[in-house]
Amino acid sequence: MSGETDLNALIAQMRPMLDPVPYVFCTFASKSMAELAGFEPIGLFAETEGLTALLPAERARELGFAEAEWFRRITLTVHSSLEAVGLTAAVATVLADKGIPANVVAAYFHDHVFVPEEHADDALTVLRHLADST
Repeated sequence: MSGETDLNALIAQMRPMLDPVPYVFCTFASKSMAELAGFEPIGLFAETEGLTALLPAERARELGFAEAEWFRRITLTVHSSLEAVGLTAAVATVLADKGIPANVVAAYFHDHVFVPEEHADDALTVLRHLADST
């Protein structure tokens, strides 16, 4: 498997980048992945209770989620291995210490941290400080 596995290297090289687009976590009990594809999801996950879709906020509004909380995505640009141990814990811990909720999604190349929009700038600062101090 490709990607970095050393925790210190992952943290030092993670270079967090804030996506300017706000996203909404939506859930659908009766829609399929194919039905949601046209709404530009950046993530879909099937759970027992229904399908979770991470949608751009504007697209989520079209589906009735006008009042849903907005999240911002911070991408850790280091190519982390899916077998790496500790990166999610390290990121979640420093954000938790500052009272910032974090929803982490690990994809093949990068980890993505979704934080409430009002905490995005603070979260980015905290994660950059973590990387710079490693």
